[in-house]
Amino acid sequence: MSSYRQIFKSTAIIGAAQVANIGIGIVRNKALAVFLAPAGFGLAGTYLTVTGFVGGVTGLGLGMSGVRQIAEAAASGDQNKITRTVQALRWASFFSGILGMVVLLALCVPLSYSTFGNGNHAGAIALMSLSLLFGGISTGQYALIQGLRRLVDLGKSQVAGAFFGMLASVALVYYLRERGIALYLVANAGMAVLFSYWYARKVEIPRIKMRLGELWFESRGLLTLGFAFLIQNLVLGLGGYLTRVLIINDLGLAAVGFYTAAWTLSSYYVGMILKAMGADFYPRLTATANDHPTMNRLVNEQIEMGLLIAVPGVLAVLALAPLALRILYSGAFVGAAEIIRWQILGVVMQVVSWPIATVQLAKGKGKLYVVTETIQASVGLFFLIVAMRLWKLEGIGISFALAVFVMTFYYLILGRRLSGFTFSKNCLQVLVPSLLAVAGGFLFINILPPAWGIATGVLLTVAASVVSIWALQRLLGINVWQLARAKLGYSSAAK
Repeated sequence: MSSYRQIFKSTAIIGAAQVANIGIGIVRNKALAVFLAPAGFGLAGTYLTVTGFVGGVTGLGLGMSGVRQIAEAAASGDQNKITRTVQALRWASFFSGILGMVVLLALCVPLSYSTFGNGNHAGAIALMSLSLLFGGISTGQYALIQGLRRLVDLGKSQVAGAFFGMLASVALVYYLRERGIALYLVANAGMAVLFSYWYARKVEIPRIKMRLGELWFESRGLLTLGFAFLIQNLVLGLGGYLTRVLIINDLGLAAVGFYTAAWTLSSYYVGMILKAMGADFYPRLTATANDHPTMNRLVNEQIEMGLLIAVPGVLAVLALAPLALRILYSGAFVGAAEIIRWQILGVVMQVVSWPIATVQLAKGKGKLYVVTETIQASVGLFFLIVAMRLWKLEGIGISFALAVFVMTFYYLILGRRLSGFTFSKNCLQVLVPSLLAVAGGFLFINILPPAWGIATGVLLTVAASVVSIWALQRLLGINVWQLARAKLGYSSAAK
């Protein structure tokens, strides 16, 4: 299978799983909103925030570091190394789950008082410590499946866990109402453990006896790189918090609502694509960490495929942002459109910069990764402060675009130093027209009268879709339309 086909196949598999998970999440949230009312729904969200923060720290970043270490061991072809890495990952994941459970149990009373102003929720928070234990264990199992690039199993396990977790959640909340919230969060985590174990056990890994000292030695690589992801979570969390504080202080609370809606709408489609691609790209890149020509070829091909899939959707959001805001939110959020149109410029550049940025992770540069994330957060906050003073609400979107452009050049320099990365001719043939199309759509929307701008944007979206499909067919060596019809059960004989 060609590299392009591998990228497309992995994106389709994980993308389909994400779409299914989104649909399941919509059904679950709708049911919970009906049974719990706004106050109960808000309580569930607060519980998730509390456990998510503690879990983000005690999880030790093993999700990402585990994928890398498993992929590296698999690439070596050394069965003994694979076995030792898998056992170390399972041990470390179980330890992180126990750590999360113990920390949350110890802090349940202080967290209840600091979050709710009383100790009434300490029991529920203590119960949710089980979700951190389950989460730690399932993280290791998912990392094993992804690291070995068993993407079909990864997608099936995630969808099955989400589906049965949704059934358990709705049943618990239906019968217990608010008293069932903590239980449903534990049930969700329990389903993830069950189905990740079911698919991870399909991987035939022989067991060997390892002493505690050996397990610790094998786990050091996991924990060292994992610590970098832990710091990244803290930096991102702090950056997100400071962003909202700055917006509130300069523009008011309503502007935060505009920012949240704009960010969700502008990045959702591309974020889903990058996550789907990353499920296979990260372990593949890790396997070539010492082969720079192959690594750079994979990065270029990933950028090509990412742009071909993302640009039509980006142009659609650019053209139809006001309408989408009315449908997904309400007419009161239409003001967020001026943020979205600038953010889109940054989002499309993320499709370019993300594969290059992944090089530092594939090469295990944990310290460099922490420095990079800190620089990125600092650059973003700097441009936010300046842009809001100059352009008010629109400055929120402008600051994001400027920050991403600066960081893209930073990643290009970093990629050059780490692997000698440069854009290939084929990549440039996709990159340049893609950027021109997005820039053209941006100009049409902002210069032409609203109706004409939207019409032109829609036409540009259609044209970009046709070109992208044609280019994908050329790269993949398949007829996309015939493939889609075959999957849907049609044939030429049915005409």
